This record gives sequence, structure tokens and C-alpha cells, in this order.
Amino acid sequence: MTRLLRLGLMSVLALQLGASQPGSVYDFSLNRIDGSKESLSTYRGKVLMIVNVASKCGNTPQYEGLESLFKKYRDQGFVVLGFPANDFGGQEPGSNAQIASYCRATWSVDFPMFEKISVTGDDAHPLYEFLTSRPDPIGGEIEWNFQKFLVGRDGQIVERISPQTQPLDSGLVERIQKLLATKPVLQPGG
Repeated sequence: MTRLLRLGLMSVLALQLGASQPGSVYDFSLNRIDGSKESLSTYRGKVLMIVNVASKCGNTPQYEGLESLFKKYRDQGFVVLGFPANDFGGQEPGSNAQIASYCRATWSVDFPMFEKISVTGDDAHPLYEFLTSRPDPIGGEIEWNFQKFLVGRDGQIVERISPQTQPLDSGLVERIQKLLATKPVLQPGG
């Protein structure tokens, strides 16, 4: 079954069941790399960078820049969310435990990491189906490991960033700073 057909069937089923289509990244729950379940709504009001990562890729040194961004801006409400994926060249072959150990030991990764998922093809995780189904220039197939998505404080995807763009690229850092300068979205009763 093709991805588009599956998305269409999921939409029809959701409407028949009275469920609504996801409106933001907050509508998804995933397992953290340690197996614990977490709703992305936990990050409501934060600026997010969603990244599909891999341990044996030419882009793997980007872990250092991602961690640096996370450390520098987390107190202002910025969070990097890492999603290991083995979709490109078999560059993430390890288990969740192996990936977590490697990321901590080699790159001192402290930002939230999630269990290994697929980010492309017929078995793409629903979060990545949502990300890639957005209108251009955000949507479209994931290009490679370390594709980045910037998400505003309202849970909406504001930009798709090339896998080749380094996390500490001055233009990217400037865009993150602008998003951080926006006020967090207040929830009803909050």
C-alpha cells in the first residue's frame, strides 16, 4: 500500500471515528529511547528542532552542534528532539540501548532522544508522515539523516532545514533566536 493511499485511508478512518487529523506536533506520542512513553505536548510552548539522526553517517558530527544549541538555549525554551532512523544506507543499525550509549559516550548528548523509528517509506512513523505531508516548502520526503524541522512555540512547523546545514549555522541560529523571542502560547485557564 502506498504512503499516500495509507494517509488517505487514515484520514477517512479518523473522520469515521470522529477523530480529528493532527493539528500540530503536540498531537503525537512516542517512546523515548529508554522505552518510556512521552507525548510531544510535554514540549508545549517551547521552540523545537526535530531531527532524524544516525550514528554512522557523514553528518553524525552534527550531534555536537545539536547538543551545543540545546545547552545554550534550553533555559530560553529550546529543545532538540532526536529520532534515530536506519532509513538511509543502514547508518543507524544499533539497538535503542546501543544508540543511547553511543550518543552519551561519544557526543555527550543530553537532549531528548526517542526510540528508533522509520522516517520514510510505507512504514514511516505517523509523526514523520505528518511532517512530510505539509505543504511546500516544509513537506516532501526526508532527504537524508539529520533533516531538521523547526517548530514554533505553538506546535506548528515553521521551517524545514537541509541535512547539510550545520546546527550552528549563523542563519539557523538567528532563526532560532527569533522564535525564542516570541511569547509562549498560553493554554486556556493558564
